Amino acid sequence: MSRVLALCAVAGIASSVFAVPASAAVGYYVIRWDNTGICQVWNEDLKYKPFQIGASTYKVVSKPFPTFQEASDVQIKMRAERRCTL
Repeated sequence: MSRVLALCAVAGIASSVFAVPASAAVGYYVIRWDNTGICQVWNEDLKYKPFQIGASTYKVVSKPFPTFQEASDVQIKMRAERRCTL
């Protein structure tokens, strides 16, 4: 079951990368999935929030950033500090 949730989380990360608009006015932030420890950059301008299925919940772990690159840098730093698994 945990493999399925991890696969869903990875699919969510991949889909969020393609759904990011080019506008620099929107905010990006890092969310962390509680059950897997995976961190993901999320765009505030997306119409829907991340889907929380069963025990799969997330928390916002960063302040909003104006660009995807800044949020991605924070995500990479959190992985290096072992606060995120992926």
